[in-house]
Amino acid sequence: DQPDPSPAGSSSPEGIDCLSPCCCGFGPKLVADVDFFSPQKACRVPPAKVTAPKMPSKLREKQEQGGVFGAIKAALVADQHVPSFVADPNYLMANERMNLMNMAKLSIKGLIESALNLGRTLDSDYAPLQQFFVVMEHCLKHGLKAKKTFLGQNKSFWGPLELVEKLVPEAAEITASVKDLPGLKTPVGRGRAWLRLALMQKKLSEYMKALINRKDLLSEFYEPNALMMEEEGAIIAGLLVGLNVIDANFCMKGEDLDSQVGVIDFSMYLKDGNSTKGSEGDGQITAILDQKNYVEELNRHLSATVNNLQAKVDALEKSNTKLTEELAVANNRIITLQEEMERVKEESSYILESSRKATKDRTADGQALTEARKQLKEETQLRLDVEKELEAQIGMRQEMELAMKMLEKDVCEKQDALVALRQQLDDLRALKHELSFKLQSSDMGVKQKSELNSRLEEKTNQMAATIKQLEQR
Repeated sequence: DQPDPSPAGSSSPEGIDCLSPCCCGFGPKLVADVDFFSPQKACRVPPAKVTAPKMPSKLREKQEQGGVFGAIKAALVADQHVPSFVADPNYLMANERMNLMNMAKLSIKGLIESALNLGRTLDSDYAPLQQFFVVMEHCLKHGLKAKKTFLGQNKSFWGPLELVEKLVPEAAEITASVKDLPGLKTPVGRGRAWLRLALMQKKLSEYMKALINRKDLLSEFYEPNALMMEEEGAIIAGLLVGLNVIDANFCMKGEDLDSQVGVIDFSMYLKDGNSTKGSEGDGQITAILDQKNYVEELNRHLSATVNNLQAKVDALEKSNTKLTEELAVANNRIITLQEEMERVKEESSYILESSRKATKDRTADGQALTEARKQLKEETQLRLDVEKELEAQIGMRQEMELAMKMLEKDVCEKQDALVALRQQLDDLRALKHELSFKLQSSDMGVKQKSELNSRLEEKTNQMAATIKQLEQR
């Protein structure tokens, strides 16, 4: 039995909010055991975590009835501005923590149920297991402090995971194994390998609890209001105990953990509206609208991600062009040095030939011969200097060619990731069209019921009038 992570007043601990910050923190929530979405379960955050300004009394009544989402809808209907507390960074961070915690609960619950039904050892190709690692990666990345590198700001959760071997000596074996893997080149890949090895050991919960209890060490890597610094992290660590019943086996040498794209697949947790048996058409329409709004917000979030990746690809292409120009300049410099070396060789040959003639000529002046030898020595030294500079330029050219190859490889990887995100964007658009069609069908059903209701009322009135006439007779 795990502690209930939902705050006071929340009607279900299973719901999660939209993870995208672009929806201002009040998107509809995914529900694990109930159908569609419910605005009463959106945006439930403990009051102690957020300092919100006082709202008008009407909006406060709407919030008590339908949550923050209901208050915002009431404000929009009344032509008022959206309450300012939803833009508070502390509110948004608390909302994201609650979203991640509920997402982790859904992922862990689904993984345990599917693994027990499967009845065999899990491998890296098992879809619920892959989604679990993606959710854990998002939890560990929440509130990470950015570190400036050569290519920009970098956020990696490998740093906090390295601390575990200092807190739990048994984790030193995992850390050493991750560092010895030859295919891992980035901190993100090492962190993903560490999570898989810890799950195989069935000690992931123990390691996470030991890490969360040392917030003085985590403060070096996380912001004060990050998930790992708050009580949601302790709750997730407690939920991980249930994974000890799962047997998993991974082959790390064949996996490319560095270039995997960590995107949560929400389609695994969305339920089809045709499978519900609701009795009221209005409730179904509201649920479909909430689901449609959520998919649109996720669609906008993915569009922003695609634009950011496109901007990074453009920056890499500009850098590639700049390096190409520098390589061309270096090639021209090498060609110039080669021509100068040929000229020095010709001058040296001419000087040697002149010195030989001067030696054979007994009538030549001894001082002229000394000057010729001195000049020959200087030209020889100049030739050696030119050869050294030529070797240095050749080395620089090789380094630039290697850098060009690495940049081309990075551009290819970014383009592959961009293609994957565009495919997911197309899938979400198809889902949006399907939900729109379902909404139109529900509207037609409601309209038909309204017409039938009006006809029944007319018949009721006619029968009442007939009964009165009969009584009077």
